[in-house]
Amino acid sequence: MRRLPGLVLLALLAGCADKPVKPVLPEPVSRAGTPRALPPPPPAAAGVAPACVQVREHRDEDYTPGGLYAPGVPDSAPQHALDISGIPEPVPRPEPASRFGNRTPYTVLGKSYRVLPSAEGYVERGVASWYGQKFHGRHTSSREVYDMCSFSAAHKTLPLPSYVRVTNLDNGRSAIVRVNDRGPFHAGRIIDLSYAAAVKLGVDRTGTARVEVRALTGGAEIAAAAPATLPPSPPAPTVQDSAPQIVQVGAYRDRGNAHRIARQLGDAGIPSVQVEEGQGQDGPIWRVRVGPLAARKVEGVLATLKELGLPSPRVFSE
Repeated sequence: MRRLPGLVLLALLAGCADKPVKPVLPEPVSRAGTPRALPPPPPAAAGVAPACVQVREHRDEDYTPGGLYAPGVPDSAPQHALDISGIPEPVPRPEPASRFGNRTPYTVLGKSYRVLPSAEGYVERGVASWYGQKFHGRHTSSREVYDMCSFSAAHKTLPLPSYVRVTNLDNGRSAIVRVNDRGPFHAGRIIDLSYAAAVKLGVDRTGTARVEVRALTGGAEIAAAAPATLPPSPPAPTVQDSAPQIVQVGAYRDRGNAHRIARQLGDAGIPSVQVEEGQGQDGPIWRVRVGPLAARKVEGVLATLKELGLPSPRVFSE
């Protein structure tokens, strides 16, 4: 009888031997309740620019309907600098209204907002801000994924999606962005720019800026926003040529855009800026040019243009 407890223990162990053991999975959050940093990206993401890698895990419980997303977590710029020279601005085009994000009215933080029936004729001046790494990879109000490395924006009342041109009234820089999110829900702000758009406009350095937001809806507005189609031209000589050089910053279908860029260049200290009218394949165009310049001065002008977010000039001899 004294051996009975040992026999019972052996029988119980034998009965459990063929049962799978449930693995212990790592907790998605720390014991303090704060989100863990995501592990290094898999090899498939090796081509993603360092500034554009998602670094935060997004959880449903971080968002409360009618409130703000993770209000206790500060937003930030990416750790690495973002080169926007290879990021194209969106081309405005007609799109159907999103199934999500267009409910009207809607309420956030106790305040009600009504979505505009159309973006037609919308122009407003006010303060812009930007949002970045905290929201990168999270769903926007339209259920698209927020990509801080694309040209997009959040707006409280424009239909989703909409296309707008945002112009920084302090430095003259502008960018076309696609509005696919709601916000900013801070008093006195009219638009929240993606981080890439903020870099293009120089708002990443100041945090906020006075801007004009102009909707691009009609055919004429969209055509003016699109890059001009230039006639074929011979290959441009290299900067090392000894002859005086001309730097063509861009060609625009809209005269106002051309003169705005020219003023921006003048404010940046670039000399000999000219706006010349010409003829493109689709009608009149206005070319913004700098020069003629001595060849040794061209590299400095090109560097300044890149800093202004104008990375694709053409250089040719006078």
